[in-house]
Amino acid sequence: MKVIELRSEFGFEALTPTDRPVPTPERDEILVKMQAASLNYRDLQVVRGDYPQLQLPLIPVSDGAGEVVAVGSEVRRFRVGDRVCPCYLRDWISGPLTPETVARRLGGSVDGVLAEYVCVPEHAAVRIPEHLTAMEAATLPIAGVTAWHALFVLGRIQPGQTVVVQGTGGVSTFALQLALAAGAHVIATSSSDDKLCRLRSLGEFEVVNRAKSDWPAEVLRLTNGLGADHVIDVGGGTNLSRSIAATKLGGNISVIGYLESPHAEIDITAALRRMVTSRRRNPASQPWMPARKSSIAVLSPRLEMWLVAFICGEPFLFG
Repeated sequence: MKVIELRSEFGFEALTPTDRPVPTPERDEILVKMQAASLNYRDLQVVRGDYPQLQLPLIPVSDGAGEVVAVGSEVRRFRVGDRVCPCYLRDWISGPLTPETVARRLGGSVDGVLAEYVCVPEHAAVRIPEHLTAMEAATLPIAGVTAWHALFVLGRIQPGQTVVVQGTGGVSTFALQLALAAGAHVIATSSSDDKLCRLRSLGEFEVVNRAKSDWPAEVLRLTNGLGADHVIDVGGGTNLSRSIAATKLGGNISVIGYLESPHAEIDITAALRRMVTSRRRNPASQPWMPARKSSIAVLSPRLEMWLVAFICGEPFLFG
């Protein structure tokens, strides 16, 4: 089978197309013929070598979708022909995170999905709902589920509350759509007017160009001085202090990434004064991924609303 791997060094120039034997599933594994893969910022970090627990050679990329073409003798949940997504954290079945449940991460500490065929344990895959294409489903495991888990499981967003999403990456775009579907008031920030214009196709919400204005002040203005109930922070660095300034008294900040810097700088006094809760968000454990009947459609269990809109970048053929 064809794969793309990092053999002995990191970097884009080190990505090497090569051949490997098609894996044979063990008794509790399924063999998946991959049909689509999606890219997250984490995948860029892996290729650069800026991610922990990396050993070469490595097949990168964590999120993908495909069809089951073979099953082990003890597999009961899936059969040949089922469409599935492998789980990013394959051993996080339920409960709190532990060192053991986060040890094996697709496209990091274990081989990822840039391959024609991937073998995963039966417990480390979820079924794709019929109404989603493979390309759409491949965008869900990290970006989609992280956004849903942040807003609905931990954030408990309610209709009428205000959500600020930063940038136009995967998590932010999913969070925007989910918040709108839940009846929230959404404010989207970006440094690009073109990207904000593209976001406009997703519905009615406020936009703020953070390169042209003091965006926390704009959030306060748009919320009558109160601030946002929930902020999706993807910047890290000094941006975290700005997120605190834009959050209402007793509000929540989901720290998703660190595009600006992994070293956050915050005013502790401001955070305490506003009584802000800030949490690091991971993709959800497996029970949160199957929303209905082992599907991975992103669904709010409180509102029972399906995510139906997707923004996919330009697709490229594998190989």
